[in-house]
Amino acid sequence: MSKRRMENPKPTTQRSVKQEDHRHSNIAKEVDEQDTKGQFYMWLAVALAIVLAGASYYVSGFYTTSTTVVPESYAVCGHSSGKIYTVDNAQPNVDCLLIHKNEIRETGTADDIREYWDGYQNEVIKKFYGNEPKAKKPLVTFHLKPGSIIVPGLADAHAHLIPYGFKMQLQLDNVGSLDELLDILEQYVHEHPEVHEKPGTWVQGMGWDQTRWADWSGEFPTAAHLSSRKNLENLPISLSRVDGHALWVSPRALELTKEQLPGQQWPSDDEVNGGEIIRNSAGDPTGVFVDNAMALVNAPAWSYEQKASYLELATQDALSYGLTSVHDAASTPDIIEVFKSFADEGRLPIRVYAMGNSENASYWGGSIPLLEDYGQDERLNLKSVKLYTDVHEKHFLTIITGALGSWGAALLEAYSDKPDTSGIMRVSPDSLKDMVEKFWEDGWGINIHCIGDRANKVVLDVFESVLTEESIKTGEDVRSIAARRRPRIEHAQIMREEDLQRAGRLGVITSVQPTHATSDMWYAETRLGPKRIKGAYAYQTLLQSSPANILPLGSDFPVEGINPLLGFYAAVSRLDVRGESPHGSDGWYPSEKLTRAQALKGMTLDAAYASFAEDRLGSLVPGKKADYVVLDRDIISDETPVDEILKTVVQATVIDGKIAFGGL
Repeated sequence: MSKRRMENPKPTTQRSVKQEDHRHSNIAKEVDEQDTKGQFYMWLAVALAIVLAGASYYVSGFYTTSTTVVPESYAVCGHSSGKIYTVDNAQPNVDCLLIHKNEIRETGTADDIREYWDGYQNEVIKKFYGNEPKAKKPLVTFHLKPGSIIVPGLADAHAHLIPYGFKMQLQLDNVGSLDELLDILEQYVHEHPEVHEKPGTWVQGMGWDQTRWADWSGEFPTAAHLSSRKNLENLPISLSRVDGHALWVSPRALELTKEQLPGQQWPSDDEVNGGEIIRNSAGDPTGVFVDNAMALVNAPAWSYEQKASYLELATQDALSYGLTSVHDAASTPDIIEVFKSFADEGRLPIRVYAMGNSENASYWGGSIPLLEDYGQDERLNLKSVKLYTDVHEKHFLTIITGALGSWGAALLEAYSDKPDTSGIMRVSPDSLKDMVEKFWEDGWGINIHCIGDRANKVVLDVFESVLTEESIKTGEDVRSIAARRRPRIEHAQIMREEDLQRAGRLGVITSVQPTHATSDMWYAETRLGPKRIKGAYAYQTLLQSSPANILPLGSDFPVEGINPLLGFYAAVSRLDVRGESPHGSDGWYPSEKLTRAQALKGMTLDAAYASFAEDRLGSLVPGKKADYVVLDRDIISDETPVDEILKTVVQATVIDGKIAFGGL
């Protein structure tokens, strides 16, 4: 890592002078904040808290074992030199950080930190203690365990917090067969007797993937499968596919759905705009609804209490894996209210960058709040929107195209393994352009879900149009406008080779999920063929085409796992967790691997840039928020075998300078 220089996006570089001024003004500023009596009691309380917690630190040469409590000011140092990876081009590796309250105040060697602290203490005693040297306060310094490293707080640039909590209450993503899935459902029903006892109760879950089942040819399952066990028959069951693009329901759920349809008649294929009802030879639904057709299934909505419990579970899991920031991709008004309540009460333990979303078919920009550093801890932001179809969508993923696994991604040509379809475009190009122009005019950041090459082309056409129109009006060049407005394509999964370059030329941010590549690689080329696959999951190409070398990384959890190091591993290895790929141990299309430095930047500084926050998040430099993670091994060093990444343990997650998970 020390031999490799990370390139920061230009907006961060332009602010480096401000950060330097901030560094030199802090001593005088903090002296003015001092109160002698308050300082005495603060340090007394800190000392007591550290003793009670069993602290791990050096103070005047003394060392103990571990702590979950830190004082207002402290330093943290690596066990050996350069084991703090800052993601700062000017100083990629440092030995120590000095933290005050919720900010980083200094970085460098231990001598640098001591010099800064001594200068600060000299000013304090001069103003408050008659320049008495004995009044100087020692600096509490925490030292990492051997082998451990510090990286900036990790961010997931595309995820779904509340749906993750929902998914975890009935986990279906790791099942290897239909029988195993039915076993899990039976166990769930046994543990939740209200399913049988309380009328109107549905069994709802997420995560099935028929492409992973043993002894299964890959086709969709049917409603009959969900009633094949005695304990499941007559129950309304609704299960979302792992990608959120297909809904599998039981016979009883089919009956209840049909009863609430106009005339109790299933709509024709032509009447399902942007979706599909899977039917048998007689034209009757088999039990699977794809994309917009999912809205036909009227399962009970989650209550506020359920959503709150799902959010609490998701944020705690996020902290345990080192996530300090999450971009919530499709925050509908009801979800925004949960976020706001948590933020108001100081219960939001991570930073949330919400992308507003709505089921309203007409322009809804005025129906969601613009939030900036909202809440007691200033951790909630809502500055952008996630666009979706012009059809009402009741599923949590409101998007404009489907997924590759369910043949729903909109392609320019038919699927290679299913030539009767080219996927589903859930919004017309004209409707999308009209919506984008309205949000653009109102100043919202715009993020649009695109998987197939047709969808990506349409969205790039729209972005190019609005960027060009603004350039003509203002005289500003297109890239400068894009750097200011930060239009994003979410997924950018399958693109024409010319569109890979066009995204960079326009300055459009492509937000990608590396674990999608390693999940899909076993069937992606069969779906797409040898030509189209060259423009798919092309992460290194996208990074190099970006004018500021920006490539935010996410997971799309709960579609994939919440652990960001799964994405880090997938990005740098192009292997699955077994160390395998269709192309062998060197990875699937290895030329598209990211370096470890690039991957770290993608899930820290690039994610911050994509959320308008690179001036305060994403790297460990003076003046930025003190968000960092302690890992038990050096996964950034190329000397560490790639399979060691998956064994990595998060020892501590720190937000605003305070330990939110684990201990130092």
